[in-house]
Order: sequence, then structure tokens, then C-alpha cells
Amino acid sequence: MTFGEEVPGRVGSDPVEESGDSVKVMSFNIRYGLADDGDDSWGKRARLVANTIHDYGPDLLGTQECLLFQGDFLRAVLPGFGFVGVGRDDGDEQGEMCAVFFRSELFEQIDAGHFWLSDEPGQIASVGWDAALTRMATWVKLRTRGPEPITFIFANTHFDHRGQTARRESARVIQKQLEKIAGGLPIILTGDFNAPADSQVDGPYQVLTVEHQWLDTYRQLHQHNTLEGTFNFFRGEKSGARIDWILTSPGLKALAAGIDHANREGQFPSDHFPVTATIVLGP
Repeated sequence: MTFGEEVPGRVGSDPVEESGDSVKVMSFNIRYGLADDGDDSWGKRARLVANTIHDYGPDLLGTQECLLFQGDFLRAVLPGFGFVGVGRDDGDEQGEMCAVFFRSELFEQIDAGHFWLSDEPGQIASVGWDAALTRMATWVKLRTRGPEPITFIFANTHFDHRGQTARRESARVIQKQLEKIAGGLPIILTGDFNAPADSQVDGPYQVLTVEHQWLDTYRQLHQHNTLEGTFNFFRGEKSGARIDWILTSPGLKALAAGIDHANREGQFPSDHFPVTATIVLGP
């Protein structure tokens, strides 16, 4: 299959009449490219990853587990997109990135940066609390192109898979850092949070959506169901937890939200389903 061909079985965002101030957003854990996944190794699914992104056509894309060579591949197959990303292990090229992509024809980059999910967020490669690995966030300040430009923050992150305290405290770091960076501007946050939505008392979902009133785009439009899992084990499993989210700061509205189940004859592009949303930036 070549880049841009239709993938059978795609289930994404609900059909929606988009407004002039709406943006299409995708969050996609593309799976660590050096993992020995046999028939699901990166070289055997990279084109399917690209095709899945192309098929949805996001204006903003947040990726997780993106190594440098994976980022280079996506940059090559996503012409017209700006890119911001650094490796979490050295703030340069080493380790996984929380890389973000944005359509340059739609957005002007004003600023960008990174911070680490620890009690020293400005310290490169710092590890927080009971986290098993270094974790970080990447952000970009964008301005829409047009007669009535809107400036906003697009951020992307990946929380630790083991440390429960780390996930909770990472949510507080995210809130504090992005609030400071945004200075009142709207925020869109994508990520693999490694924690289920709607559960876990005092977990990251509660910190962001209850304590700080962030909005869950998916839950704005869909009631809880047992087939909204986003970690699929490369098998298309839908019954697990919804651990990949697209959140916004208070005041933004989601017109559509979905979980993309695209596959090619039973092969899935990643061990996570990408999640999508259409969000109105303006009032």
C-alpha cells in the first residue's frame, strides 16, 4: 500500500460541519521504533502510520514514543507541516520525543519549548517521583493565519507507565507550566497519559478535569462505554482503558471526537489507537 491510499475499517471523528475557527487534532502514540515487534516492527508499519495520519488529515498532530528517525520519516511524508521535538534523554536527539506537527499554511509559529515532568521541569532529562523513565512535554505557541488571528498553545506529553504518584504530579506540572506559558491563551493538550479517564481518584484525569476544569473532548460528546479503549496490543482490542486523551483549557468546544480504528487487513499502525477531535478555537 502506498502513502495516501484508503485504509479499510477506519472509525474516526463523527462527521461535522466545521467552523472557520475549528482545527482538526490527532494524538498518536506511534510505538517505539526500535522495539522488536516482529510483524508489527516499525519498518513493516511505517507507511500505515503515515497513511492513517493522512487519512484523517489533522491540522495539529501530537506524537508519543517518536524517535528521531521516526520523526524524520513523518516530516518527509507530511510536507507542509512545521515540526517541534527533542529527545527526552538529552534535550536534543537522544530518546523518545513528544514531537508536534502543525500545518504551516494555517498557523504561524510564535514560540516553542519543552519541559520535563519532575519537580525540576527546566532540568533536561530530570526524572520525577516514582517514574520509571524520563518524561517530558513539548509545546508550541501558534497564531492562525487570516484576518482575525487567534493565538493559542498546542502541547503534547507522555506520562509514566508505572509511577502512579508521577502521573498525578505530572498533571500538576503540566497545569502549572502551561498556565504560565499560555498567560490566558487557549490551550490544546494531547498525550498518552497512561491512566484511564473517568476513574482513579486523585489521578491525573481528576487533577486536570476536576481540579482545574480542563475539558475532555471525547467525553464532551460521548458517554462512557466499554469499547473506548485506546491501547490495543496490535490486536485491535477495544475493551481496555481510554488512556490517550485530547484535552483543552476551559472555554473551548469540541465539535467532534473519535478513536481511529484504522487497519490494513488486520494490521494496526500502532499498539495504540490514535484519538482525534475537531475543536473550535474562537468564542
